[in-house]
Amino acid sequence: MTKGKYKTYNNSQVSWLGDIPEHWEIRRIKYVFKEVDSRSETGKEDLLSVSQYTGVTKKSDKVAEGDSISNARTLEGYKIVEKGDLVINIMLAWNGSLGISKYNGIVSPAYCVYKNLIGNEKYFGYLFKTKNAQQEFKKQSTGIIDSRLRMYTDSFFDIKTCLPSKQEQTTIANFLDYKTEKINRFIKKKKQLIKLLNEQKAAIINQAVTKGIYPNVSMKDSGVEWLSDIPEHWEVRKLKYVANFKSGEMITSESISENGSFKVFGGGGFRGFTSSFTNEGEFVLIGRQGALCGNIKYANGKFWASEHAIVTYIIVDIEQFFLGEILKVANLGRLSQTAAQPGIAIGQIRIESIPVPPIQEQKAIITHIETESKKIDKTIFTIEKEITLVEEYKTALIAEAVTGKIDVRDFKLPQEETPLGMVAEEAAHYNK
Repeated sequence: MTKGKYKTYNNSQVSWLGDIPEHWEIRRIKYVFKEVDSRSETGKEDLLSVSQYTGVTKKSDKVAEGDSISNARTLEGYKIVEKGDLVINIMLAWNGSLGISKYNGIVSPAYCVYKNLIGNEKYFGYLFKTKNAQQEFKKQSTGIIDSRLRMYTDSFFDIKTCLPSKQEQTTIANFLDYKTEKINRFIKKKKQLIKLLNEQKAAIINQAVTKGIYPNVSMKDSGVEWLSDIPEHWEVRKLKYVANFKSGEMITSESISENGSFKVFGGGGFRGFTSSFTNEGEFVLIGRQGALCGNIKYANGKFWASEHAIVTYIIVDIEQFFLGEILKVANLGRLSQTAAQPGIAIGQIRIESIPVPPIQEQKAIITHIETESKKIDKTIFTIEKEITLVEEYKTALIAEAVTGKIDVRDFKLPQEETPLGMVAEEAAHYNK
């Protein structure tokens, strides 16, 4: 897209808008929106939620079947929302938790609901999600810290906004609908590709640590349910003959500070700061409790490990990485028992069996995995850079279109769909 500009601009005298096209107006938001406060009598309408990432969505679309949509005893008295209304979470307006609703429904009484008085509400949906608008909302919010900020209606209404003609607002909104939908599809496809590449990497690792890397070797039944056949010359050993296991211990964060700055493993799967002892060497750590129960991490040198982690001390000729990866394949999380939270007992882990190839073959397997993983990781890195570039392009395109920094008045929906691959080219050209 050519980055055309308007012929003449005026200084808006509004810091978050800067220069705007000469024929655009400046008005306070109170003349552009009105607050509405209709309440539900039954609470039976669709419950809506507001997010900085997805705007206004149906809460039922995010809740698993059978789960409760809300913890509230009743939804009576919730605010009624109609299609096209602007809904703002006044506690999080500063981070973009707002949007134009595509649905009829109800929202929490803590939210504010507004109807557009002039023009195209979708235009303002884009405008108010820009970073400059969020910074202005933050400036107009009251509170000491971010988590306590509130932007009340009087402050919102006092903000000055730009106002193109209704026809121009509609054209800008249509342009951005078309562009962002195309960009979002491009990003979705790229993320799906990354997912496939990660699955391919996982399959390579799984194959290497359970079947080896040498073709045409004779196979035998491992006798292990999750493992199936393995190379005939591999051993099968119980983990208690491969490694010792010790659960981390509770200690205060002050003790950690006093004894040096080491990595901390623990807290729901290696993320806590209330942890225990120091060690040296190479270790495999297993998440013992919480949401990451059964997850595997690697620790080298000195570290702290809390009671949420099981430290594995290797006692035979087995490579740290091989052991860790085969434990991932074994899915130790299946051993967890749920009480207050999922947990695995060390005794359960010790009697699990794993395949053990000769040490030199383990080293060859690791080299193979590293080589193949690097190829895939390089491709993923390139794709992630492309996604970042395109996301930056989308952000800039929206901000420039809604504030008149580019002129899109001649935009018309293309008769033929342009290839998605053009998105990356447009982004690269746009950011030059």
